[in-house]
Amino acid sequence: MTEYQSIKLEIADGVGRLYLARPKHNVFNLEMMTELNAALEELGRDDTLKCVVIFGEGPSWCAGVDVGDHKPEVAGKMIATFNRSFELINALQIPTIAAVHGACLGGGMEYAIACDIVIAARKASFGQPEVKLGFFPPYAAVRLPVLIGPAKAIEVCTTGRIYTADEAHALGFVSQVVDDDNFSEAVAKVVKSLQTSSPLILRLNKQAVVDNCGIDFPTAMQNASDLFLNRLMKTEDTQEGIASFYEKRRPVWKNI
Repeated sequence: MTEYQSIKLEIADGVGRLYLARPKHNVFNLEMMTELNAALEELGRDDTLKCVVIFGEGPSWCAGVDVGDHKPEVAGKMIATFNRSFELINALQIPTIAAVHGACLGGGMEYAIACDIVIAARKASFGQPEVKLGFFPPYAAVRLPVLIGPAKAIEVCTTGRIYTADEAHALGFVSQVVDDDNFSEAVAKVVKSLQTSSPLILRLNKQAVVDNCGIDFPTAMQNASDLFLNRLMKTEDTQEGIASFYEKRRPVWKNI
């Protein structure tokens, strides 16, 4: 496994754990983005994984992207590297979880909302304050309207307001909020719930959702039914799930 300077990567028991680890507030620069992309590529090649969790070390989850990397002479490279992160997160076929504590701002919030599930400690804070420095958040401008609707997305992007975890949950881009004292336990509980399932079946569940977003209902239902009958029902793991139910035992997944 590759060693990184600004992130940490652990893979164990079917779970990929990524830690943002650039003191003090995990502010991304080009080098850190490049490392993140390399780690995401590594995770994407592992078809035994059941989920990927992104944590932040230190007092913040991620306070954004280095303002110096927004200068005109480097902005093009920064955006290309930044965008590659979202392509790689989007390409992961398993559930992705952002385990957010502390500040989650600017590019940091964009990385968080790229994940399928956002679990926030109650004292976490979210926002896109780039407008106050003369920028806008490109990924949030695309992703937030899908999550919370265009009007609220415009509010988030144009006011630069900082939202509490509870406010972010009410808006709809945070999945659940837990007390800070129970944060690690709550994240572990979600991860454990995923660990009990087959990696293949988790991928098919996510595919059924992702492939049918934004298309007409009859086509979506036909696609989902086709995936169920012609892919899912032909897997050994689905047959094992049925057998284990009747035999009153834990399933033994083969990932095929």
